[in-house]
Amino acid sequence: MNISTVRIVTMVFSIVLVMFSTILHEVAHGWMALRCGDTTARDAGRLSLDPRRHLDPFGSFVLPLIMAWLGGPVFAYAKPVPYDPRNLRDRRVQEFLVALAGPLCNVVQALAGTLLFVIAFRVWDGGMGALFWVLRVLSTYVYVNLVLAFFNLIPLPPLDGSKVVSLFLKGSRLDSYYAWQRYSMPILLVILFVLPMVLHVDILGAYLNATAGALTDLLLGLGA
Repeated sequence: MNISTVRIVTMVFSIVLVMFSTILHEVAHGWMALRCGDTTARDAGRLSLDPRRHLDPFGSFVLPLIMAWLGGPVFAYAKPVPYDPRNLRDRRVQEFLVALAGPLCNVVQALAGTLLFVIAFRVWDGGMGALFWVLRVLSTYVYVNLVLAFFNLIPLPPLDGSKVVSLFLKGSRLDSYYAWQRYSMPILLVILFVLPMVLHVDILGAYLNATAGALTDLLLGLGA
């Protein structure tokens, strides 16, 4: 199998893994909200693993396809799981917990993938058979989940990091943070597309390489 075929196959299962991991990410938000007293996600049927309830046409299909084709980090988003913060017992703290549940779910998935990778690597004979593809899928699964975790921790709405940061700000600093959040979507679009494609400055890529990439290398290095 030539390098081009390996790349295409890897791109395909990268997108599938991104979709699966993103669904679990969103379900984790809803599960945590339920634990904190809000039943909105459960009542809307969004605690299901049925992809049809979660996938977004652009965020779950087109965006990861573009990112995979460009050869950069592959990430995606699904329809946000609804929840009503007014139903939370301790709104300030539990909004933080609901937001953090998604990235933590991705970290748990990455650790599970690492464990399976280490086990498979120990019995791999170095060939290009079925076990080669198992290792390829598992390494991609680890990387994809760490990318999703660190991408979602960026402190810009609608990403989870905005809720995480809010817990640690008070008074005028919190007011200032809320004030510039109205510009978050244009900022995110500039970081995602304008800077790397027009100015060839890939801030997001550098951030994900330093976080998700470095941690993936560290975790998968355990199998070597």
